[in-house]
Amino acid sequence: MIYDCYAMYLCEWCRTRDQKLRRATIFRNFLIENRLMVTHHAVILFVLVPVSQKLRGELGDFFVGCIFTAELSTPFVSLGRVLIQLKQQHTLLYKVNGILTLSTFLFCRILLFPFMYWSYGQHKGLSLLRVPFNIPLHCNVANAILISPQLYWFSLLCKKAARLFDTAKAKKDG
Repeated sequence: MIYDCYAMYLCEWCRTRDQKLRRATIFRNFLIENRLMVTHHAVILFVLVPVSQKLRGELGDFFVGCIFTAELSTPFVSLGRVLIQLKQQHTLLYKVNGILTLSTFLFCRILLFPFMYWSYGQHKGLSLLRVPFNIPLHCNVANAILISPQLYWFSLLCKKAARLFDTAKAKKDG
């Protein structure tokens, strides 16, 4: 979470360095422009992780580990941002990175949730469809809260990928 915020700030700093702004001004602008994302990372780091560690006690290590696998997509998302900063959207690296971003995001952030339910069902002898009715309500609520932004961000990534490949196809056909 700290790395994500720092990487986002570095992107902002690189983007604005030609403007001869003071670092304090760049930092303030970064916080204002990225308020939602910085808040998201701070809440996860300083609230969700400590609370989940304290409340769950010895339970749920598998599920906590699964949630952390969501971060496997982060290097690809970050590389995409760097390539945009460097105006390299036309390169093969950018397109390959886009495919890797979509793939890791799908598997590590979206399909992760059905996998966790399926794994729990296998452990307890339940079908996937019966799992939500056999776990505490707060687990379903927490998973719904966690997957909602993932679905939104994935839809944005898919729209961006569609534009990228539609543009490439249009150039090839035109």
